[in-house]
Amino acid sequence: MVQDEKTVNKVMEILKEEIVPAEGCTEPIAIALVAAKVKEVLGEIPDKVQIYTSGNIIKNVKSVIVPNSGGMVGIETSAAMGIIAGDCKKDMMVISEVTEKDMEKVRKYLNETKIEVIHEKTPINLYVRIEAFHKNESALVEIQYLHTNVTRIEKNGKVLINRGSSEESFKTPHSDRKVLTIDLIYNLAKTIDIKRIEPLFDRVIKMNSAIAEEGLKGKYGVNIGSSIQKNIGIGVYGNDRRNNCASYAAAGSDARMSGCPLPVMTTSGSGNQGMTASLPIIKYCKMRGFKKEKLIRALFLSHLSTIHIKTQVGRLSAYCGAMCAAAGASGAISFLIGGDYQDVSHAIVNTLANVSGIICDGAKPSCAMKIATGIYASFDSATLAFYHNDLHGGEGIVGEDVEATIRNIGELAKLGMKQTDETILEIMTK
Repeated sequence: MVQDEKTVNKVMEILKEEIVPAEGCTEPIAIALVAAKVKEVLGEIPDKVQIYTSGNIIKNVKSVIVPNSGGMVGIETSAAMGIIAGDCKKDMMVISEVTEKDMEKVRKYLNETKIEVIHEKTPINLYVRIEAFHKNESALVEIQYLHTNVTRIEKNGKVLINRGSSEESFKTPHSDRKVLTIDLIYNLAKTIDIKRIEPLFDRVIKMNSAIAEEGLKGKYGVNIGSSIQKNIGIGVYGNDRRNNCASYAAAGSDARMSGCPLPVMTTSGSGNQGMTASLPIIKYCKMRGFKKEKLIRALFLSHLSTIHIKTQVGRLSAYCGAMCAAAGASGAISFLIGGDYQDVSHAIVNTLANVSGIICDGAKPSCAMKIATGIYASFDSATLAFYHNDLHGGEGIVGEDVEATIRNIGELAKLGMKQTDETILEIMTK
């Protein structure tokens, strides 16, 4: 099936927007970015800072180590690093060049400056507003829906930018994203000109592999990735592709959640999703000796399927986003072993039916464990699909086909888990 050029261009724009580099967990980086921007607008180092954030931002910043911070965590740390040493022109790499000398200034600033964090009661799950003051001067910067989507800037009460945001603020809005289906994604994965997607996925391979290798070597978090690897063939794990791929993907998250400064290529606003959608596919293709073109096409399918599912779920949720990526990875594994559209669809459905109960309780070391669980489910689901042992519509949350199932997942995440999200935040902030 040859797709028209307009559709292909639309898909390429979605990929360009959704697969971007970031250093560190994206929520603390978003805080640092807004803080760096508000300092630039103010023109001075603020002597008072008020940070208004949605509950999901609080949840995802609370426990994750900020890169280049020397092991520090929290919203205040992220904001102070952005103010003192951030470069807002670098977007999600805003604090990528912070040094230990900078951190001495950051720690001094934290000790001497009043930084107040306020939970903004908003229906927008990804929301940050920072108001900064220096003597009689003030500045305000706000983001909504996307980590880099600045919607309001004020200086001394004068509005400089007021975009008035909605989910249509995506450069490729939901109206465009309606073009995405697993059928389209599968057919494009088979037919798209490899030269159009290879540069993007070359960056994915390079960056995400580097942090996975670092996670296997270093001491990060609970080290689930390297723990699996060390026990392969000698302990409880067999030396098979499933274990090696789960280890590799988890190792990247081990490093990233524990402050490793290596950047990753994120997917749908999340490094964990980006690594889950890529690392098991990279490792699997290497172990099978597949040619690079096959790897690139599988990565295209995995990432675009993840984006499609995550678009239904929303940017931040009580639904673990890595499970969206695990479903995308399962579809890619099915694709790699010769599965047709039906096999790929069933692999995705099987995964979503299996692991959709996994909650997001913030960014932290246990994310790596969840990723390992998701990858194990990916392989199981692709295997079932290979033998045509599939879950069917009416069985739990499974719909009549893959698209209906994805819509059900979106409804579960946005509506069914709203109270769950609030309860998780209450537990975390007691």
